[in-house]
Amino acid sequence: MKKLVFSLALLSLVFTSCTSSDDDVVTTPPTATGEITGDITATKTYTKGVYTIKGTVRVKSDVTLTFEAGSVITADVADGTDALLVEKGGKLNISGTAAEPVVFTEKSKTAGSWGGIIMFGDAPIVSGKAADGSAITTATSEDGTNIVYGGTNAAHNGGSLKYVRVEYAGKKILDGNSEMNGFSFYSVGSGTVLENLVAYKGADDGFEFYGGTVSAKNLISYGNTDDSFDWQDGWQGQANTNWYAYQTGAGNFGMEIEAKSVNNTFFPKVSNITLRRAAGTATEAGNPLEIDAIQFKKEGNGEYSNVVISGYTNTAVSGTTTVNAVAVRIQDAATNTNQVLTGKIKMLNVKISDTHTAQWGAGAAFTVSFLPANFTTSTTASGAVLTPGAWAIVDGVNLLSNL
Repeated sequence: MKKLVFSLALLSLVFTSCTSSDDDVVTTPPTATGEITGDITATKTYTKGVYTIKGTVRVKSDVTLTFEAGSVITADVADGTDALLVEKGGKLNISGTAAEPVVFTEKSKTAGSWGGIIMFGDAPIVSGKAADGSAITTATSEDGTNIVYGGTNAAHNGGSLKYVRVEYAGKKILDGNSEMNGFSFYSVGSGTVLENLVAYKGADDGFEFYGGTVSAKNLISYGNTDDSFDWQDGWQGQANTNWYAYQTGAGNFGMEIEAKSVNNTFFPKVSNITLRRAAGTATEAGNPLEIDAIQFKKEGNGEYSNVVISGYTNTAVSGTTTVNAVAVRIQDAATNTNQVLTGKIKMLNVKISDTHTAQWGAGAAFTVSFLPANFTTSTTASGAVLTPGAWAIVDGVNLLSNL
């Protein structure tokens, strides 16, 4: 009898030793379904479910659209131009998790089939110089919607995007001049939260910032055919970290950095960067010289630290000259004079894994020479550090396997 009591007590002890964390791995399948289309004119939450998106869905000003973790939203190229667009004053809240991301994809799984996520705010931009030399502080979007962006609200809050994956976006609009990306942020402000985002196999840039003050943490740009990360209009995010680009199949620059030819002091900062280019990766058609890890042009600048660069070993022909890929290319003389020579471009703690990839190169007709303090190398730089999970797995492929 004593033995039985002891056994029951022990059994009870074993079963009561479970913790709430044991339940974290148990997920329920989404049950809600429906079509998302037209303007969102009232605050709405989509519970965990499987939805379709049809046409350009616009979140209007003073409206919040929310998606719960585990939701899947599918576009269809046959619909025309599908996209999720947040207008100035609207908010998008997406509360995915590492185990249950919110996934925006496309039915045919073909790059360039839809427009991705587009957000507008009223944070500052600089889009060029007027005839009198003053800065132009508004611009018109290049996504085909022709929305004017730019403002003075540096703290603009467009919502919160956490653990979100956008697949097969980067649609080119038929006018030949307009294009969309995986994620497009126009004048988005520092009150917006961007964390753990994936842009997967789009036909344009993975992430593009058009001015603004927003920062982004834990980004993956995988297999996008233009640039992995791109910005213009004087983007000035200060708290960016853990950016990972993997270029495969076709791709141009790992990072393309410009400021619309305005000599500025915006100085964005990004730490913990990994840029990798798979063997055999070609450039996007029509851009045979866009083969470098990072390009600065039109007065682009900033501070970039703990950077790992590998695989940028391509060569291209420019006229009768063979051009080799470099880690950092300064494309024009003005950027060299106003940004490199004044210390407004800083590359700190950089590891270049390929011994024959030069640290930097010039566009043409001038020579680049960083001050030693502004371009430092290291054999121990670690680059991006990202949390594994379902958010970084597509069709059984772990996007972090080459990190």
